[in-house]
Amino acid sequence: MDIKRLDFNLLVTLDALLAERSVSRAAQRLNLSQPALSAQLARLREMLGDPLFVPSHRGMTPTPLALGLQAPLAAALAQLRDVVTSARAFDPARDEFTVHIAASDYVQAALLLDFTLALRREAPGLRIALRAADAARLEAQMEKGEIDLAVLTPDGIADALRSRRLFEERYVFIARRGHPALRRPLDMKRFCELEHVMVSPRGGSFTTPVDEVLDAQGLRRRVAVSASTFHAVLDLVERSDLVALIPARMVEGRAVRLRVLAPPLPVPGFAIHMAWHNRNHGDAAQRWVRERLLAFAREAPLMKKTEPR
Repeated sequence: MDIKRLDFNLLVTLDALLAERSVSRAAQRLNLSQPALSAQLARLREMLGDPLFVPSHRGMTPTPLALGLQAPLAAALAQLRDVVTSARAFDPARDEFTVHIAASDYVQAALLLDFTLALRREAPGLRIALRAADAARLEAQMEKGEIDLAVLTPDGIADALRSRRLFEERYVFIARRGHPALRRPLDMKRFCELEHVMVSPRGGSFTTPVDEVLDAQGLRRRVAVSASTFHAVLDLVERSDLVALIPARMVEGRAVRLRVLAPPLPVPGFAIHMAWHNRNHGDAAQRWVRERLLAFAREAPLMKKTEPR
């Protein structure tokens, strides 16, 4: 093959086809018409002497040759993007760019909303798209360029993605101010007697690891409400006699309306990491956002004190 006659746009087309396994989706991804992309696929087949894809009931199935090219092609294109972007000076105060960030409602409320406002002051040309995180689809979304950065617990990060720890989180006990049951100290017995609201992101569950700890001690709490978001939990606790265990960062600035106590039993905390794909690793704008997020997460105020139980 004469490399001097190689059309590098064909390699971008092949990369998109390998990611999407569909001519229509690959065409949409590259902003091309389907006939134009089909013509490029025909050129690729002629150039490589292989059909590359065969029809299947779910779109197209890559041939062994195409599958063998997928990883080195993606790595080569990512390196080429790095060369191009590193050659151009990045100026957050002037450049216009978009970042797609995936996170849970907790991470968005506890970290990303304030981070977005802070970042916009430094980069007025920045657009940030906050999306719900779907750990099962995250790696594929990042490979396709649909998600640039994810902020989540490490168990949701695929081994193929890069990641870095942002902070450690702990749980606190919350109840509305004036709650009649908290006129006396909060002990394990009273904790179990109170009616709790908890978060079940997928809906329907009434147990968490806390209930496993209680069960091991022969105890059981009363979970009256299972909500899908932490915002719903906060609202319910502020407006009723329901109580909850909630990540500490969620109650920052709410001490006027809530009593925040240390739980009467050990509650395991969790770590929050940011994750990104190799395709974005060398991009100057993406790197700047990651550096700012790391600094912001570690500088953000955290409620360090709770009331005595």
